[in-house]
Amino acid sequence: IATYNKNLKILYLKKMKHTEKEIQLLKDEVKLMWKLVISQLENAKKAMLNNDIALASKIIQNENDVNNFELKVDNLCENFIALNNPVAIDLRLALSLIKISSSLERIGDFTDGIARFITEQECENIDHDLVERLGIEKMFDILLGMLLDGFVAFESEQTKVSEKIISKDDQVDEIYNNVFETLSNHIKNNPDQTICMLKLLLLIRKLERIGDHNNNIVEEIVFFVDARVLKHSG
Repeated sequence: IATYNKNLKILYLKKMKHTEKEIQLLKDEVKLMWKLVISQLENAKKAMLNNDIALASKIIQNENDVNNFELKVDNLCENFIALNNPVAIDLRLALSLIKISSSLERIGDFTDGIARFITEQECENIDHDLVERLGIEKMFDILLGMLLDGFVAFESEQTKVSEKIISKDDQVDEIYNNVFETLSNHIKNNPDQTICMLKLLLLIRKLERIGDHNNNIVEEIVFFVDARVLKHSG
């Protein structure tokens, strides 16, 4: 009996070690995806502010890599759940990683949309003063801060900064709500630029949605670390 129990213990420890390796692999894949999306957003900011078509083209080329990461993470998480029957924090982690990768992929889609706005020359020679009044650069900076803070929270499994990150989305929403009046006044004074300004509004809407997806990511971090549900909590 003693030998049997000893063998069971050895098998259990081996299984635990194997599970830990799989969990680390899952986390590493998501972190690689996260870093790529951060790079995509940083490049989108530079391309937008400098009308850099070459950089925008690079963003579009990298979009497939973001999509492939999502597919890989989904597959790894599904296999992990099916083969290991995880419970508690391990199960919460696997479920959260699927949703986090989905939100990262959506952010990647929005950066791709911004890049296509630039490469297709939807609006030529946008007034830099208008861009500043719209707060586009500030929106980019806030969103990058949210994405970076979320990465740190995920890596360290610390949720104390969750409220700080979520509060930044309020700043993004405030800027977004103010663009309507600014664009409306600009169109009144420059009716020939109406189509361009409407397309610019759609681009700014993409930035606002990136903020929402950053919030979703934070909610998932809090869920798997603290077992708390922030979704729809207000």
